[in-house]
Amino acid sequence: MAGGMECLIGMKFDSFVILAHDNSAGRSVLMMKQDQDKLVRLDDRLGMVVCGEAGDTAYFGEYIQKNVALYRVRNGYELSPHAAANFTRLELAESIRSRSPQAVNLLLGGFDAKEAKTHLYYLDYLGTMADVPYGAHGYGSYFTLGTLDRYHRPDMSEEEGVHLLEKCVREIQLRFLINLASFSYYIISTEGFSDRRIITVGDIKTADKMTSETPAAMATS
Repeated sequence: MAGGMECLIGMKFDSFVILAHDNSAGRSVLMMKQDQDKLVRLDDRLGMVVCGEAGDTAYFGEYIQKNVALYRVRNGYELSPHAAANFTRLELAESIRSRSPQAVNLLLGGFDAKEAKTHLYYLDYLGTMADVPYGAHGYGSYFTLGTLDRYHRPDMSEEEGVHLLEKCVREIQLRFLINLASFSYYIISTEGFSDRRIITVGDIKTADKMTSETPAAMATS
């Protein structure tokens, strides 16, 4: 399973998309770094988060990024999220049939300014592609998809969407044997990308503590 120990999470809402990933980078039993940025910006309102073999993710992410940029230069307009997802799927499908397949899974999402619509696509190393309201890759997906299925709504605000992401991260950190200490996420809307934001174990514990103390404080008052 490409990138099994890593985790990607994506959510699509009416006016924005959230792309999130864990910050770990390792090989076998060795943790190499915990501040890895797994987002690849394809355009002003289009990006993808990638996991898998370290060399493959770097090469494939840059390959897609440069080809999307080349298309814009040659034609004078941007690829739509749907077109970019289909191009990426084709490259993955051809790769798996080659002598040097790319062990890469990804979530591709963005805002289509022409349609005024958000898109999120689930793609894996076999060339599978699906237009989804939410998705996840890695073993962490086993702990997040149930939460997303229960709580996700297309009309959520950005604050509610981030809170839902925190719920997913909480489940991963509570249930998953591997320590994924922090996650990064980006919000993509009609205004483009937000800054990189980070969720840590400490943030989750602080939020849980505040939630547990609130009823007691209300009862005292």
